[in-house]
Amino acid sequence: MREEYDFSGGARGKHFREYRAGHTVRITRANGVVETTYFSLQDGAVMLDPDLKTHFPDSDAVNKALRTLVGTE
Repeated sequence: MREEYDFSGGARGKHFREYRAGHTVRITRANGVVETTYFSLQDGAVMLDPDLKTHFPDSDAVNKALRTLVGTE
């Protein structure tokens, strides 16, 4: 990120519920054309709540914990 961007007032996880539900991005091009794209989680994707992300840094950590929980590891 560039130095001129000030994120000091930001809050981690502030919009995670909306993001999880899906979101729309609109980009206005220089010629005035507006492109609209809807994003949603891919089939099979899981979004962790912010308080759990510190315990599960990547998908391998999540999969290992779940396999231990269900008794397949």
